[in-house]
Amino acid sequence: MKILKIQVLKGPNIWSIKRRSLIQMRLDLEEIEQLPTNKIEGFRERLEELIPTLIEHRCSEGCDGGFFIRVELGTWMGHVIEHIALEIQTLAGMDTGFGRTRETKTPGIYNVVFSYTEENVGIFAAESAVRIAQALIDGSEYDIEADIQQMREIREKVRLGPSTGSIVEEAVARGIPWIRLGSNSLVQLGYGVNQMRFQATITCNTSSIAVDMACNKELTKRMLENSSIPVALGSICQDEEELKETINRISYPIVIKPLDGNHGKGASINVTNYQDAVAGLHFAKEYSTRVIVEKFITGFDFRVLIINNKLVAAAKRVPAHVVGNGVNTIAELIEVINQDPLRGYGHENVLTQITVDRDTEDLLERLEYTLDTIPNNGETVTLKSTANLSTGGTSVDVTDMMHPENIFLCERISKVIGLDICGVDIMAENLTQPLKENGGVILEVNAAPGFRMHLAPTEGLPRNVAAPVVDMMYPRGNPSRIPIIAVTGTNGKTTTTRLIAHIVKNNGFQVGFTTSDGIYIQNHMMEKGDTTGPLSAEYILKDPTVEFAVLETARGGILRSGLGFNKCDIAVITNIQEDHLGLNDIHTIEDLANVKITVAESVKKSGWTVLNADDEQCRKIASRLTSKIAYFSMDEENPLIKKMAKTGAITAVYENGFITIKKGEWKIRICKVTNVPLTLGGKAKFMIANVLAGTLATYIYGFKIEDIGLALQTFVPSAAQTPGRMNIFEFKKFKVLIDFAHNPAGYKGIAEYLETVDSPRKIGIIAGVGDRRDEDIRECARIAATMFDHIIIRQEKHLRGRTDVEINNLLFEGIKDSGENVTYEIIAKEVEAIRHAINIADEGTYITALSDVVSNAIELVQKYLEKENEVGTI
Repeated sequence: MKILKIQVLKGPNIWSIKRRSLIQMRLDLEEIEQLPTNKIEGFRERLEELIPTLIEHRCSEGCDGGFFIRVELGTWMGHVIEHIALEIQTLAGMDTGFGRTRETKTPGIYNVVFSYTEENVGIFAAESAVRIAQALIDGSEYDIEADIQQMREIREKVRLGPSTGSIVEEAVARGIPWIRLGSNSLVQLGYGVNQMRFQATITCNTSSIAVDMACNKELTKRMLENSSIPVALGSICQDEEELKETINRISYPIVIKPLDGNHGKGASINVTNYQDAVAGLHFAKEYSTRVIVEKFITGFDFRVLIINNKLVAAAKRVPAHVVGNGVNTIAELIEVINQDPLRGYGHENVLTQITVDRDTEDLLERLEYTLDTIPNNGETVTLKSTANLSTGGTSVDVTDMMHPENIFLCERISKVIGLDICGVDIMAENLTQPLKENGGVILEVNAAPGFRMHLAPTEGLPRNVAAPVVDMMYPRGNPSRIPIIAVTGTNGKTTTTRLIAHIVKNNGFQVGFTTSDGIYIQNHMMEKGDTTGPLSAEYILKDPTVEFAVLETARGGILRSGLGFNKCDIAVITNIQEDHLGLNDIHTIEDLANVKITVAESVKKSGWTVLNADDEQCRKIASRLTSKIAYFSMDEENPLIKKMAKTGAITAVYENGFITIKKGEWKIRICKVTNVPLTLGGKAKFMIANVLAGTLATYIYGFKIEDIGLALQTFVPSAAQTPGRMNIFEFKKFKVLIDFAHNPAGYKGIAEYLETVDSPRKIGIIAGVGDRRDEDIRECARIAATMFDHIIIRQEKHLRGRTDVEINNLLFEGIKDSGENVTYEIIAKEVEAIRHAINIADEGTYITALSDVVSNAIELVQKYLEKENEVGTI
């Protein structure tokens, strides 16, 4: 078996709109294609022995053990690999269960698709599943536990922490979109101008001064003291002399901890002699040059969480420990505790496994114990000097037990320090009495406090502490999204996208849009290139200045990674024509429609899909959509338009020379097409269709008729505004048209326009694109032969696996098949081809360059035009 390709899908995709995190592995079974599982002796038994938990996979049988039944009866190895990839992720602590395996049109090659929770783990699971399956086929040993442990380690390196993850989960539950910014815990909630950012539990509204204060324990302590808040006696020490002075002033027992420490690192507690104090000083200085030395307060360690200056949770934290039974050693007791299913590697479970480190050894040494010591029955042996969950501690929820005065005190602390999310560490016998009565003190104030102990306490009621964070960032009624109009189709996507963006901009929005020639924000090009994929969409949605997004969405990005957004307000499908067939398992126009419909299926429930009523595939996919549908048509008498009119539906039609919106039978004329520059005086019929699509989309969004009409009249096609879309350059003797048409439907649109052009000689510059089907290349040449008197074939770009000779031969065949009396020649380089066309142009000649790299052609023609304007000749 051989893995041909692994793709990571991160948004709505052709496999699932709801399940957005999928691995798609293209797998060549090679000789195993001839060996279903029932023909491999002992395969089922070996599989069941290696991964017995697969018994829970019901598969299509619909019962426990259903997958094993399928294996027994005989199934293909791609299907087995799908189930293995899912199960090993579950065994590594990432429960996920969606999968699909489908054979492609190429025998023996399958698309194995399965869900993941962490991208890098999903990729590893795909590769591991293939290795495991091969070992099972061969009957060889395989260390599956090593792979599972490696997946855990990968997860811990890349996953969102429990605090960050809880906020993301709460946001998702409310329908708020999120984007991870980089590989750490920096996350964006919402889109565009409505975005909020946070990292761990620090939000974009958290005061940097407050964070600095909280991180400076000395300053925090002074601020609290000055506000009559009880704190432990102590001071900052840098050397042994200052340590001695402090001890003389506050006396033993003491606590020593780094000034800039966190998670309990470098801390020593309940120090009772000078020798241990000196050792604790040097240990703390491994983490900070300055060290806090303060009085050790007896009692319990409590963490109180304040969000938006209101108490949301409180927990008693218990350091990692074991309880003796008089039989087992401390090391054995630790091993038993770590087998608790609630404990896991890193943050995978509610509790973390206990590890033995220097802190543990120091605590045992003070007791004159070692790991081999057998504690007495019932004796508690503390293994960590702090109660952090990350070091194996446990927590008990005590939120409902807090005395009102302690609640007031903690909420006041959050205001004194100025933190919107604040963790207050308290040492006291309890929180049911005011601290001033039981002698409790504030130990620390924490910026970015961890949520884990409150989300899943060892004892007591779990608290959804992420909810008040999201409430704070998005108060009731505040939007998190921006309007999104997504445009897809075979032809006309870019022009329609630009037109819609122009209408939106003219209505006062700061608009961001993506096209096949670049990313734009308010008409400023930010990135150049084909930017119709999910990364480009995300670029717009991450920009904090964008109020409205218009996103051209092409098939390539959908197949490669899925959509770059999870929902849109309006989807526009301009048309679905034969193009790019034979690539990426898209062999028929129906296959292509299944890709395009992904955009329409992502429309939110209250949104709209705009469809071309003149396009057969658009009409067919309508029945599969759940959104509201609005149709446009070049023909008012289109049967579907007439049917929709009877139901009172909204449509857009070209009638009597007007762009018209119909509400049922009522007509609202927007603008005469001759007044819409984009239609070239009404001669470019396919441009009228694009105008209808853009007009309808913006009308159903809610823009006013008069505003849309004005925008249509001010959208002037040009090399700057619509590069490569019907760009016409007028020379003194001749004209040059440059267009991006590159498929038969595009060529037909140009041919229809050229029929309206009065010219004694029409010259065409064409090329074949190597990754198109033979019949598509021939058809383009055949159409070209019907609209030009002379053809210049150039072949410089986009050979894509073919030779220029192969492509040219197909073009020759198409020209000959046309039966037209047309001359042609080959000039390989585009620059030379355009130069030659200009040189042979007579009075009235109309040159049309159908270029796949429009920027080069436009630049060259503009230089010729500038030269003519400067010196009067070319």
